[in-house]
Amino acid sequence: MRIGLLTEGGYPYVSGDARLWCDRLVRGLGQHEFDIYALSRTERQEDEGWIQLPSQVSRVRTAPLWTAEDDGVVHGRRARRRFAEAYGELAAAVCAGPETPGATEPSAGAADSSGVEADRFASALYALAELARDEGGLVGALRSEGAVRALERACRAPGALRTARAARVPDLLAVAGHIERALRPLSLDWYEDDALGSVDLCHAAAGGAAALPGLLTRHFFGVPLLVTEYGVQLRAHYLSSATVTEAPAVRALLAAFHGALAAEVYGAATLITPGNAHARRWQERCGADRAKLRTVYPGMEAERFAEVGEGAEGSRCADPDTLVWVGRIEPAKDLISLLHSFAEVRKEEPKTRLRIIGAPADGPDGATYLAHCKALAAQLFPDEAEGVHAVGDNPVSFEEIGGPEVPSLAEAYASGALVVLSSVVEGFPISLVEAMFCGRATVSTDVGAVVEVIGGTGLVVPPRNPRALAEACVALLRDPERRERLGAAARARALELFTVEQNIAAFHGIYLEIVSHAPVRRLVVDNAGEPLPFGVPAEAHLPGGWTEARLMAAGRPRWGDGAPVRATATVPAGEGA
Repeated sequence: MRIGLLTEGGYPYVSGDARLWCDRLVRGLGQHEFDIYALSRTERQEDEGWIQLPSQVSRVRTAPLWTAEDDGVVHGRRARRRFAEAYGELAAAVCAGPETPGATEPSAGAADSSGVEADRFASALYALAELARDEGGLVGALRSEGAVRALERACRAPGALRTARAARVPDLLAVAGHIERALRPLSLDWYEDDALGSVDLCHAAAGGAAALPGLLTRHFFGVPLLVTEYGVQLRAHYLSSATVTEAPAVRALLAAFHGALAAEVYGAATLITPGNAHARRWQERCGADRAKLRTVYPGMEAERFAEVGEGAEGSRCADPDTLVWVGRIEPAKDLISLLHSFAEVRKEEPKTRLRIIGAPADGPDGATYLAHCKALAAQLFPDEAEGVHAVGDNPVSFEEIGGPEVPSLAEAYASGALVVLSSVVEGFPISLVEAMFCGRATVSTDVGAVVEVIGGTGLVVPPRNPRALAEACVALLRDPERRERLGAAARARALELFTVEQNIAAFHGIYLEIVSHAPVRRLVVDNAGEPLPFGVPAEAHLPGGWTEARLMAAGRPRWGDGAPVRATATVPAGEGA
């Protein structure tokens, strides 16, 4: 079958989110044909180019989210009226959204009102999409003064959000600008018979902007939509908005907009595949139907950790007195609590050392946080020396993968007897899974999907509790047999649940299930014009002209009448940007 893989800020670019997962999925499902529709986040990401693509990728089409030049489309009076009506309805649905999404249990009347507003939002969204398809792009219209005025009228209307009523002109401009960026996929030329209209299934690798082209393809052509979220986009927006110094009206309106978009994505999707139960609970709270949810754990390469995990020569030389932390250094990882916890560990086990292995997060904040952690480590643990003529050494070290002491990720986990995670915010804890592949016992904080991943093969303590973290570490440091049992159980669990093979097998089955239940959009007939039953089985979309059956449109919109058009914009196998 032909899969339209929709990405945002990742595959097929060299850098970005979910790049490795998408690449493994495409390479693992070589029996299918993939068309990649990618939205880029930055100019730098585009300049870095693509990774080498496998032969099953037939075409790649890209569009930027970081910029949108005026397309020069000038709408006539009728088109301007259509835009004003549709955008006004969209703004009214956003401004009438819940004051605090998910904060309280709604009453029956509130639930009915929420359903009405959701339908109102969806109708307005698709009306804008149809206008863009008929008249051209909406870049200029979404930036126009008319859009800001429509937003202002919606904020002043009876029943609008309390915080939105106080919105000033700068607030309205900020919200209108954000909505314009979020709706840029509406103006793309991807929604044609020879583009997304020709795929059998749209698979969005994330929610939000990545899923928006899938929504429109479902609306225009009836193509089923599969949405995968390893990190819930709406949750990420809530967390990021809490740290941004924006006016309350801006935060409330943007939260309502993203909440309405997420609800429409979840409602329109045929199936939704969260990466863990933590993401699944968020999706249910944000409006996803439980019957549509299928948990599919992200697949990771177990082979790179096999030597350490199987206890080959060299992997047993781990220092039994060393704790290891691996990850990206940022405030959410709460290394401050880890350092205070390690001070408590040292009181009980003076020989213990702590290796913090990882690079700071991008931007100045990551470097600042790393410097703060190093300063705290120097303050808590003055360099120690065995005698008056010896050079002191700090028991805490900060290192990066690729250095002389830690040449590879597997050796980072092999360097200690115990792996520690101290995060206060976490989605799917990749570092814990890697430690499990390495057969290492773990001590971690109870955040995100940690308990689900560990499954009883490690110790879990409350976040922001250095004393509890220290007691758990001391307990395992003093009991090597227990560490070995937990490590062996952790590796067995990781091999069962978190490998690339299980991930690919799960999506292969899901693809076939969705397509087998999807309505037939194309009728296959023989040369005499008689219909061929089962003419388009789920796996009959193979390259080559080995069949003489021809396709005839049936039950499609009038703009799709006629013979299908074969895609011409192909990407040769292995060719990058």
